[in-house]
Amino acid sequence: MPQLPVPPAGAAAPVIVTRPAQDAQHWVTQLRQAGFAAEALPLIDIGPASDTGALSQAWQNLDRYAACMFVSGNAVEYFFKPPTSAIPGLPPSLRFMAPGPGTVSALLAAGVPMEQVDAPAADAGQFDSESLWAVVGGRNWQGSRVLVVRGESPDAAGGGVSSGRDWIARQWEAAGAQVDFVGVYQRRAPVFTGEQVARARAASADGSVWLFSSSEAVANLTRLPALAGVDWRGARAVATHPRIEEAVRAAGWGVVVASRPALKDIRDTLASIESLYP
Repeated sequence: MPQLPVPPAGAAAPVIVTRPAQDAQHWVTQLRQAGFAAEALPLIDIGPASDTGALSQAWQNLDRYAACMFVSGNAVEYFFKPPTSAIPGLPPSLRFMAPGPGTVSALLAAGVPMEQVDAPAADAGQFDSESLWAVVGGRNWQGSRVLVVRGESPDAAGGGVSSGRDWIARQWEAAGAQVDFVGVYQRRAPVFTGEQVARARAASADGSVWLFSSSEAVANLTRLPALAGVDWRGARAVATHPRIEEAVRAAGWGVVVASRPALKDIRDTLASIESLYP
């Protein structure tokens, strides 16, 4: 294995990447290449949806939709998994919508032409539903059908499917569109090993910086029975959205700094948190 670069001055503390395993490893690699001592501690497990029939039906009706909005790269991956990926061709008039560049990359990797993709600009203040709506909300949606492709959270209130993207659905409905949902994967709380529990406890007070990109990840961590009673006031975190920042603060973290989710911004924020909050 090639030797990793030495962490930059002021950024030597471990960085705990909490994204699902595959995404976490990508971020760990990127941050290590930038010189940070990053490690993965996934706080959301990803698996197949409980009802694959709904996905098959969505593919059969795909030509009835004006747009498909994918909430994440995982949504893209599971939507295009075989046998659905064997269906010939995509409707040429269908718009594929993404809240950020990671989801755009997943769509392109799945074979969606760039000219059919809508997403916030690379320099947008945030990568989220609100930023996507700023791009597409001015179009005529009256009488159109929109499919929101997302994950399921079995423990979420309201019967299973997470309501994390309901805001943009309400905007479409207010604009006269019919919005359908399909859950193509499940998000679950992780099952920690003893070693992971010990690492999480240590990271509550050893100067580690937690990188949170999901409020659900925060909830999964703090609800783990093995971590009951942990005092997070000595912990530090970077949150990639204001709503996530609020969730981390509410969970008890002593230092929380917000950052755009772009890699450069995260690197800069990680470096600054060391100098501002040693």
